[in-house]
Amino acid sequence: MNDNKQVIERFYSAFQRLDYKTMNDCYSDDIIFSDPVFLTLKADELKCMWEMLCKNAKDFSLTFSDIELIDEEYATCKWVAKYTFSKTGNKVTNNIKAFMRIKDGKIIEHSDAFRLSTWIGQALGWKGVWFGWTGFMKRAVQNNAKKNLLAFMERKRSGGI
Repeated sequence: MNDNKQVIERFYSAFQRLDYKTMNDCYSDDIIFSDPVFLTLKADELKCMWEMLCKNAKDFSLTFSDIELIDEEYATCKWVAKYTFSKTGNKVTNNIKAFMRIKDGKIIEHSDAFRLSTWIGQALGWKGVWFGWTGFMKRAVQNNAKKNLLAFMERKRSGGI
């Protein structure tokens, strides 16, 4: 089996177990990440994001498939996360396509793509369905996610986690 495929399988197998330490170990020290909710995160921010999401996960399950090695560095795969969104109690099924760049056995770039308006509709209910497509609602979700991440990082720094 290709080493890059093993890295991806290790990452998502750890994610299935909510093992953020192993997930983070798959990343390089200067990892760059992006997705529609958190936008762009680097190194410590990203690693704290996975820790926060794993620690707060409720009714969580994950599947991954279709790992495609594009060349010696680039790969994609699909993954589906199912969980209860903690703020509303709504069930979410998020279909995601991951794009990764792997070098020397570590992920150095990671981007997750999914339709943010669909996620907002599931997570926030009728308000999300009606307004999730608007820039205002998308920015509110992004700002709230960043605020929650920064608060989590501060609690972690101060020893509260």
